Formats: sequence, structure tokens, C-alpha cells
Amino acid sequence: MARTKAPDHETQREQILELAAAKFAQTSYPSTSMADLAAASGTSKARLYHYYVSKEAILFDLLDRYTKRLMLIIAEVEGASQRRGLSEREAFADLVRAFLAEYETSHSRHVALLNDVKYLEEAQREIVLDRQRDIVAAFARQLARAYPKRATKDNQTALTMMVFGMINWTFTWLKPGGKLGYSEFAEQVVDMIENGLNVK
Repeated sequence: MARTKAPDHETQREQILELAAAKFAQTSYPSTSMADLAAASGTSKARLYHYYVSKEAILFDLLDRYTKRLMLIIAEVEGASQRRGLSEREAFADLVRAFLAEYETSHSRHVALLNDVKYLEEAQREIVLDRQRDIVAAFARQLARAYPKRATKDNQTALTMMVFGMINWTFTWLKPGGKLGYSEFAEQVVDMIENGLNVK
């Protein structure tokens, strides 16, 4: 007879993932052991293995869930923009705002996404990379719709990566609770996209 899952099984997994992401960001994925993760989770290795069979399984679940979350944000913003009748430029601005709002609360997960995908086994790595490509493609499509005279087939990828360059590395310098908040920075990014450095 199969062992039933405890009612809080999913909550426990989420807590493990949150603590593991922080540990990976602090000491690096290769340097972190299951014993380290168990200690960070305040549990034993045996109990940790009840939820995940390996450190690699933890990393994959972490990145799989996080990239699914980013794809969901794109879908949510698109739906909300249509319901509110926003222009394409307003919709793209809201997408930038939504991603930065997520980054503010997903600092460690984002570090893992940028640094640790290479440690996954090939099939799992391709799942995460394919979803990352889908995220970039969605940004590129919305950017082209928002700025059709500026974004062309030749420069669309470069412009999209410029946007990601502004927002993806905020974890290295933009700290929650600092003088500049994520929402204020989001408005600066939106203004930069819309106006560049031209004096108004």
C-alpha cells in the first residue's frame, strides 16, 4: 500500500526550496551538501530525503517551479492588460513592473536560475532552458508590439536582452529595504525604455 502524504507535505517542500535557494546563493550549489541543506532546514538528512531524493532533485524542483511562476506572471499580465484595455506600451510597462515585483521576493531563486542551471542533468536542464527561452520570446513579442517602429527583426533580440540586462541583475545591488525600492526602480526602467536618457 502506498504511503499517503501528510497534509502539509507541499508546504514543507516549499519551505525546503526557499531555504535551499538561500543556501545555494550563500555558499554556491556545488559547495552545498544535503547535510548542509538539512541543517539549514532545521531537520535531519533522513527527513530531508523523505521530500527529495537528492540535492539535484531540489535544484530542479526549485528552478522548475520558479520558471513556471515567471511564465504565469506573463500570462497574468497579458490577461489583465486586455481586460483593462491597456495600450501595448502600457502592457509592456506592466510586465516589467510585475517581473521586478517578483524579483524583490525571489532573490535567491533568481540567483539559482542565473547561476545553477548548468548543474542539472541534461533532460532537466533542457526543460528549464526551454522555459527561459519562452520567457525571452514572450518579452520580445510584447516589446515588438509596444515599439513596432523601434523593434525590428534585426534588433528585436538585442533590445529584449537590453531590457533583461536592466532588470535581471538587480539582486547584485538593489536590496529590499534600501534607499531605492524595487517599485521605484521599475518606474526608472519603464522611463528609460520609453524615453532613453533624453531630457524631457
